[in-house]
Amino acid sequence: MLAFIQSSPLSLGTTLILLDLVLWQLIPLQHRAWRIGARLAIFLLFSAVLLTAGMSPLQPPPWPDDMARNLMATVLSIGWWLFGARTVTVVFGLLLGARGSHGGRLLQDVLGALIFLAAVVAAAGYVMQLPVKGLLATSGVMAIVIGLALQSTLADVFSGIVLNTTRPYQIGDSISIDGTEGKVLDIDWRATRLLTGTGSLAVIPNSVAAKAKLLNHSRPADRHGVSISVVVPAKVRPRKVFDALEKALQGTRALLDSPAPKVSVKASTLESVEYEASGFIADVASKTEVRNQLFDLAHRHLEASGVMWNVDLALPPRTRQREVLDEVRVFRSLSLEERDALSQRMTTMEYLADQVILGVGEHSDHLLVIGSGVVSASVRDGDKLLEAGRMGPGEVLGIDGIVDEDDSFAEFRALTSCVLYRIDKEQVRSCLIQRGEVQTALTKLQRVRRQSRESLLLQKPVAIKKGGFLSWLHR
Repeated sequence: MLAFIQSSPLSLGTTLILLDLVLWQLIPLQHRAWRIGARLAIFLLFSAVLLTAGMSPLQPPPWPDDMARNLMATVLSIGWWLFGARTVTVVFGLLLGARGSHGGRLLQDVLGALIFLAAVVAAAGYVMQLPVKGLLATSGVMAIVIGLALQSTLADVFSGIVLNTTRPYQIGDSISIDGTEGKVLDIDWRATRLLTGTGSLAVIPNSVAAKAKLLNHSRPADRHGVSISVVVPAKVRPRKVFDALEKALQGTRALLDSPAPKVSVKASTLESVEYEASGFIADVASKTEVRNQLFDLAHRHLEASGVMWNVDLALPPRTRQREVLDEVRVFRSLSLEERDALSQRMTTMEYLADQVILGVGEHSDHLLVIGSGVVSASVRDGDKLLEAGRMGPGEVLGIDGIVDEDDSFAEFRALTSCVLYRIDKEQVRSCLIQRGEVQTALTKLQRVRRQSRESLLLQKPVAIKKGGFLSWLHR
């Protein structure tokens, strides 16, 4: 065996290198430790072959007079250095894997490049007996020239290394870099790739990302800010706007209780004042949906407070009851004259915060329309009540006693001070007789609410447009 190794070291060395490549491809990626263990074992066998054949990677070949044997020994010794560099690189890759996929990958690439450079220099110095000092000096000059020519590219490379070691953002995070907002798809040597909200791919050089103002909307993972801005004429009293926007913030269950939502003045001029309503949500994926809902709630509550835009002074003024009827979808099939007549029969009811408007099991002889404020709807689950949703201006309650004479299956409680408009049951039923569309709309709304109640109690959400009890806000 020893004689065979000494006579055929090149064949054995080549066989071991090929075996290493084959095993590296055959062993699955998830068995990374096995792959690296096999490579280490083959490298040790390769080293044993060289030593048994009388060669040392730290010395030039000992057969200067035998050209063929000398060349063979030189090839094997250089191969040992490169094989060793690759083995050390993959071991470092295993150790750096815990740092995260991209941070570990870039560090592995940098260390691999340095290790291979050191291996090439060592092979040139030990095996080929080249003047390494002169080679290093020459390569240093060339490195300076290349560095000046590739200054911007190298800045991107080293900025990428910094970004992946400090990790201000990761793959999958939603970030904003100098106003460009999107989801991180990839971080490579040169750039960070974002998928924007419009579905476009934004490629931002790492040097720009390292210097720019960066916002990571995905951290912390359980709290994400969401805000809206509204511009109101300066003549409107700020207290009225504050009350309306605070009710809009209370009108959605998506906002976290802590930190508490708030309303503030963002900017002002002689003509207008810009207000900002802000809060926090738990899921960044619902940020757009919550912002859209807040804009809708803000408009409705501001309108309920008497803040109007683009008012046509040529039209006669209308009562709040008449304006609310235009917002109630179940009455949209009525003509303008019918709405005018119905609004004149609506009576005003005021409720204080935390006052029960309609309890579970109570029978309502009236249809109630919310004129202003926020109403919380809860369903009974055993001995406790579960909040199912919140309602605002233009929403109706008490439909169970109108459609089928059933008692209310939910409790409706004033979350803020509220103004509701009451319509007698007989007035509504006359609309049902004259307009079948009203009957259909009320029946559909009742069915949607009952499905939402059942899905909430069973914890099996039903696919209903706008989601759960919040669909009431759009009926």
